Amino acid sequence: MPDVIINGPAGRIEGRYSHGKIPNAPVALLLHPHPQHGGTMNNRVVYTLFHAFTKRGFSALRFNFRGVGRSQGSYDRGEGELSDAASALDWLQTYNPNASSCWIGGFSFGAWIGMQLLMRRPEIDGFLSIAPPANMFDFSFLAPCPASGLIVHGDRDEVVPEASVTRLVNKLSSQRDIRIEYRKVEGANHFFNEKSDDLGRIVDAYLDTALGTSQPAAVG
Repeated sequence: MPDVIINGPAGRIEGRYSHGKIPNAPVALLLHPHPQHGGTMNNRVVYTLFHAFTKRGFSALRFNFRGVGRSQGSYDRGEGELSDAASALDWLQTYNPNASSCWIGGFSFGAWIGMQLLMRRPEIDGFLSIAPPANMFDFSFLAPCPASGLIVHGDRDEVVPEASVTRLVNKLSSQRDIRIEYRKVEGANHFFNEKSDDLGRIVDAYLDTALGTSQPAAVG
């Protein structure tokens, strides 16, 4: 899995990239949790999402937001991180100009950034939002939400109350022409400690259904 360096708005962005082996492979961008609370692209949940896409033949990219790892710059309250994500998606599309579809996945802070990018990039076909911090950040921009997706939350999340995520899901589910699947992981805290396998099974099942049999078979 090659390391990549992307030119971002605040300088160098460090990433890990896996290139799909089939023609016109779909693409996926994965976003990590809060940079000021230990979030990196090597987070276990982010890697679970990354692996779910790569084993289905996607070209997938995960990267460090500004100020994390070898990425230059410093934390910018979400505004700069959204710009980082947009630059990363630009890079991904440059190397996959004929991608058959485009997905985004994010965990916690990364879910918030991912949903903002979803609103700005109409080419994104679907999303995975893991433990979206609906109690900490404003998600009202999702009006309407432009694509269907999966939201997963741990029922013992000590950071984000389940009620705040349920309200977000109910709001999105009332919108036309999209479908939001909401799944809870029993016994999981915010970081899905010792529950990453359960999370992986939920993600796998959702992608199998959402992508259908016309999507590429698992690779590797």
